[in-house]
Amino acid sequence: MKLLERWSATLDALRAAGRYRSLVSPGGVDFASNDYLGYAALRTAQDHHLLAKFARSGSASRLLRGHHPIWEEVEAALARWHGAEAALLMTSGYVANEGLLATVLEPHDWVASDQLNHASIIDGLRLARAERFVYRHNDLDHLEQGLRQAARARTRERQLFVVTESLFGMDGDLAPLQQLVQLAEQYEAYLIVDEAHATGCFGATGSGCVDAAGLRGRVLATVHTGGKALGVMGAYICGPAPLRELLINRCRHFVFTTALPPLVGAWWLDALARVQADPAGRQALHDAAAVFRTALSRAGVTAPGSHYIVPILLGNDAEAVRAAEHLRERGWDIRAVRPPSVPPGTARLRISIHADHRQEILLAAATDIAAVIPEAVLA
Repeated sequence: MKLLERWSATLDALRAAGRYRSLVSPGGVDFASNDYLGYAALRTAQDHHLLAKFARSGSASRLLRGHHPIWEEVEAALARWHGAEAALLMTSGYVANEGLLATVLEPHDWVASDQLNHASIIDGLRLARAERFVYRHNDLDHLEQGLRQAARARTRERQLFVVTESLFGMDGDLAPLQQLVQLAEQYEAYLIVDEAHATGCFGATGSGCVDAAGLRGRVLATVHTGGKALGVMGAYICGPAPLRELLINRCRHFVFTTALPPLVGAWWLDALARVQADPAGRQALHDAAAVFRTALSRAGVTAPGSHYIVPILLGNDAEAVRAAEHLRERGWDIRAVRPPSVPPGTARLRISIHADHRQEILLAAATDIAAVIPEAVLA
């Protein structure tokens, strides 16, 4: 079979399974993006000045000529925000997760990963080649079984790790961080937490779930993105100072990547100042999520989770696509999410609530959602 024929067969199989994807431009009211606080479209009075002041390209990796003093300023501000020893900017959340895990874990190590962790975590663990144990989602008993067995086989070189998201990006539920920390400490394992969907939205200053729970000193590292609630490109890793040094020296995703443009660093400083001074925005986000979830429930629609990521499980891939298309016709940008983004049999509408969604919009969206999904899904 020639290569183009192979590709054609692959795409035909995806179409037949209801899993073919195509790019669709934004349209209608945004319930699809991760712009939780509504920052993405904001402009500042200084933007024109910044364009004239800073280069628009990083030009090289930071170890060559891509480093700029503004990155030291941003990373110091990030570390202060989280009460961490150090932070290191990365080009994206995917790169941050993959690079961190591939650098910190070694093939003789053991790592437990939540069943619903993001693809970037899964791929990072594949690169690391450590022994993997996938525990059932948020199942502490199952995790402890794995930790207990791994502890029995511990050697001097073999380290144990646990990796989880804090707020799960497809399910809208929280990891039991306090219990995870306790289990990790009991079995002398290191906990790594992906805060991508929580950064900006939890805690007194928005620094995330780990800090809100007072667990900063009890986790090895946290990963945060800018492109979701903070509204700025890039991501970063927070942890002890030696971790930052190790990543600068050994993380291929950092060493061999062109740096973000210095202009983006100025945007980061603006985003950090804005989010720390915006408790009202965080409250508005959580209030909007509560209003929407209540409206869905009253309309007979069941939605797992408890926060601003709202999944409506339809199960069947084609049904999810059909529901999303009907909602688009009614003026809502709500997307269908299908395997492999979620486990087989759990195709869904993934709804993202924003702080600037007005109550009348939330109620109208809930009404239309109830009208387009199959009756079998209604409570």
